[in-house]
Amino acid sequence: MMTFSKRIFGRFWARKTQLALAVRIAAAAVAAYAIAVALHLLLPLWAVLTSLIVTQMSVGRSLKATRDYMLGTIGGAIYGGAIAVLIPHSGEGSLLALLVLAVTPLAFIASLNPSLNSATVTAVIVLLLPTMHHSNPLDSAIDRVMEVSVGAVTGLVVSFLVLPSRAVNQIRANAARLLELLAAAFAELLAGLTRGLDNDALHRIQDGIGVAVTGLNATGAEAERERSAHLSSGPDTGPLLRTIQRLRHDVVMVGRASVVPLPANVQARLARPLSEVSNAIVSYMQSVAVSLRSGAGSAEIQPVDAALQAYATEVAALRSEGLIRGLPVDAAERFFALGFSLEQMRQNLNDLSRCHADWCEAAATKPADAKS
Repeated sequence: MMTFSKRIFGRFWARKTQLALAVRIAAAAVAAYAIAVALHLLLPLWAVLTSLIVTQMSVGRSLKATRDYMLGTIGGAIYGGAIAVLIPHSGEGSLLALLVLAVTPLAFIASLNPSLNSATVTAVIVLLLPTMHHSNPLDSAIDRVMEVSVGAVTGLVVSFLVLPSRAVNQIRANAARLLELLAAAFAELLAGLTRGLDNDALHRIQDGIGVAVTGLNATGAEAERERSAHLSSGPDTGPLLRTIQRLRHDVVMVGRASVVPLPANVQARLARPLSEVSNAIVSYMQSVAVSLRSGAGSAEIQPVDAALQAYATEVAALRSEGLIRGLPVDAAERFFALGFSLEQMRQNLNDLSRCHADWCEAAATKPADAKS
C-alpha cells in the first residue's frame, strides 16, 4: 500500500506545474465570481470566463493573455457601442445588417492579428445583449468592459500570488527535454552509419523535437516578457535557445550524412571512434539536461573534445592512406559533411557548456525563485 501511494504521489509530483495551474485557475474563477457579485455586475459569468482565459501556465503568458484580451475587449466594446449608438436600427432586419457591419471588419482585423480575437465577440455581445435585457448599447459596452476587467485583473493577481510559475524556470525543463531528444536522435543517426537507420524510431524522435522546439521558443518569449517587466531574474534566455537551435541543425546535418552506411573498409576503421563520439556527446547532453532540470550539478565537456579529437586523428590517417580517394563521389561528400557537422557540433557544445554554467550559477544564487 505504501509503495502504491508513493508511486501515485510521484506521478502527481512529476506534474506539479500542471497541478499548480489547476489550483490557480480554480482560485481565479472563485475570486472573480465573488468580486463580480460584490460589485453587482450584470453578468458575473464574463468575469469568471475572463479569469479562466488569462490564468496561464506562466506569469509571462498570463501577462500576454491579459494584455491581448483587454485590448480586444476595449476595442470591440468601443466599436460595437459606437455603431449601435450612431446608426439607428429597429427590428430584426436592421439588427442583422448592423451585426454584419460589426462582425466583418473586426473579423478581418482578427485574421491579421489573432491576439484581437476577443474584439469580435465583444462587439456582438454589446450589440445583442441590450435586445435581451432591454438596456442601451452604451450601458452594455460599459458592463462588458467592467466584467472583463474584473476577470482579467483577478486572473493576473492570482497568477502572481497563488503558486506562481515563472517561464524562466519552465525554460530549464523544456530545454532539458529538447536536449534529451537531440541526444537520442544523434545516437540513432551515428549508429546508422554502421547498421543503417531505424526510420520509424527517427520519425518519432523528430516529431518530438519539432514540438519541443516550438514549446521552447514560446516559453522563451514569455520569459523575456517577464524579464522586461522585472517580474523575474536570471540569465538572458537568448544564448541558450540559440545554442540549442544550432545543435538541432547539427543533428539534421548529421542525419543527411547518415542516409546510407559508410563503406565497409571505412566502417572498420571508424566504428570505434564514432561509437566513442556518440557515447561522449550523448552522455554530455543528457548530463546537461539533468543539471538544467534540477538547477544544480555539473557536466564535463572534456570527454567530448577527446572523442572528437580521436575521431579527427583517425580520419586524418584514413586520408593519408588514400582510402577516401577511392570512395564514390556521393559517399565522399557524405563523409566530409559528417566531419564538418561534428566540428560544428563541437563548437556549439562548448557554447552550451558556457550557457549551462550561467544557468546553474543563476539557479544557485536564486534558490527561492528557482523553486517557484
